Amino acid sequence: MCGINGIYAKHATARIQERIARMNVALTHRGPDVDEYWDNGVNIALGHRRLPIIDLNIRANQPMRLANGKWIIVFDGKIFNFRAIREELKEFYMFSTETDTEVVLAAIEFKGLDWLLKRANGMFAFACYNTATNELYLARDRFGIKPLYYAECNGQLLFSSEIKGILHSGLIQPSLNEAAIDEYLGNRYVREPFTFFREIYQLKASNYLYFQDFKKIKEVQYRQLPAINFSQEYKEPVLIEQLDDQLRQAFQRWFIADVRVGAYLSGGVDSSLTTALLSQYASQPVSTYVIGFEQTDFNEFAYARQVADLYHTHHNELLCEPVDYFADWEQLIHFKDAPLAVPNEIPLAQMSSALKKDMTVVISGEGADELFGGYGKIFRSAFDYNNHVKDSPSFYDYFIGEYEYVPRFIRDKYLTTSKDLRTVFDQTIQNDFSLYKNEENIFRFFHQYHVQGLLQRIDATTMQTGIEARAPFLDHELVEFVYTQIPYELKLCWNSHSAEEKAKTLKSTAYSEHLDTPKYILKKVAEKYLPHDIIYRKKMGFPVPLTNWFKDLHKLSAMFLQDAGWLQTTLLPDLIKELESNPRSGQLLWMFVNVQMFYNQYFNKNWLW
Repeated sequence: MCGINGIYAKHATARIQERIARMNVALTHRGPDVDEYWDNGVNIALGHRRLPIIDLNIRANQPMRLANGKWIIVFDGKIFNFRAIREELKEFYMFSTETDTEVVLAAIEFKGLDWLLKRANGMFAFACYNTATNELYLARDRFGIKPLYYAECNGQLLFSSEIKGILHSGLIQPSLNEAAIDEYLGNRYVREPFTFFREIYQLKASNYLYFQDFKKIKEVQYRQLPAINFSQEYKEPVLIEQLDDQLRQAFQRWFIADVRVGAYLSGGVDSSLTTALLSQYASQPVSTYVIGFEQTDFNEFAYARQVADLYHTHHNELLCEPVDYFADWEQLIHFKDAPLAVPNEIPLAQMSSALKKDMTVVISGEGADELFGGYGKIFRSAFDYNNHVKDSPSFYDYFIGEYEYVPRFIRDKYLTTSKDLRTVFDQTIQNDFSLYKNEENIFRFFHQYHVQGLLQRIDATTMQTGIEARAPFLDHELVEFVYTQIPYELKLCWNSHSAEEKAKTLKSTAYSEHLDTPKYILKKVAEKYLPHDIIYRKKMGFPVPLTNWFKDLHKLSAMFLQDAGWLQTTLLPDLIKELESNPRSGQLLWMFVNVQMFYNQYFNKNWLW
């Protein structure tokens, strides 16, 4: 796990060594152990901050060059099947390290990038430059687990694992992408390729950019999700065994490391199954971590403890105090370069800081809900729409109304900013929704968009303290197996025919997890590893008592929002009153405060030098 930076400029760049060095310093937290860069002294520079996970020898430091000196690379992440790819390349190249990075170099030289990306299983972002031809590739993994940002300005391409890396180049003065505020308040994240910075973009997941002679030649999407299986002819016991085997293989792949590995353990089915599967491969007891609040309604300690006892883990329980929560808020915004997406990001960051004392890699359950239909209420929106929604012009309109956080009527009433991104994505997704069944559209939406917010959260909360987070439920071989082999009705399974009939008269808020079982087949696999009450208890998520803290948030809103240029500030008292009546009142107000906290850190200073 690392941080990467780069400058690829058409003309000579003054003080290029100092610029790449400062970009590296900005990413010290991502790679606290090694700081190195390469430049040609004129217009090309590649920087790398290293957190060693595989091959701890200095020979594996980066930027790394191919033996013939042609290609040079900076790489962030892991390709978990790199040894198998290496076997295919042995006849062409003599390897000198045990790293996946050298495998990427050799693959690009002898087989080409497309050949590599077709085979690579993992999480990665990298830049690879050809010193002889001025070719440059920027590439990102299939689901965007590892971030990569870029900006093109004045004949210069700047790129980095984090936006702050680009800003610390001193070559760009950012401006606020105001349309991103509406986007964030609706989704809790900004969808690719956009960011809160008008000049800076995210490289899309499963894409690569190709430049030659300082011109962008093409952007290629190298992966598409397969179609979902809607078959009603299957043998459930056989599929349960096959899924168990696929999960074991994925976890075994993603467990590889030359350092200690731990796990988040909330006591929910995903983290508990993660702990169980990791325990199959660990040579010593797995270290597990849980964090929560003192009120029992806002922690899952008892459930986590039950699983920890079952697998004899070295278990750690942490309390998040309100004073610490508010104290760490702005600092985490600095690490993320964006408003926080969900309130639990702060305790997740605190837990990662505690975990760092003992280990460097943590396994997380991100991706399980998206793959198996774990958000029961929203994943049943197609069923609800078909049975009793009469006032929505299309399924997309109904679905997005259920999905978005701050409702559109509130954003329209109180924001002064453009809604351009809303228009762009409404048109794109409406068109995409016309291609598949509504039930399938939900899964595809969550894998294409929603998972982006989760991955931004896990990257920021772990990398701020130099922890590599892995999400085996996003192993692409596992995802493709579940899409193509596991029938839809075994993901969201009705408890009986009569339960399905009864649900037709109700909304999912009333019947989800009562008349049906979300993630049904994953839970059937989990029965081999976990107690019944862990598997089938009602989904809790990771709650933060923001509504209990509404008065504190109200005070913060008075401090931060009274001069917010993106808000109808004369209507601020009306906004507070309107939000207070919402069941999510604390979280919604928290989101508004987040925007201005972020703005104050990034747009009230001069970045040029």
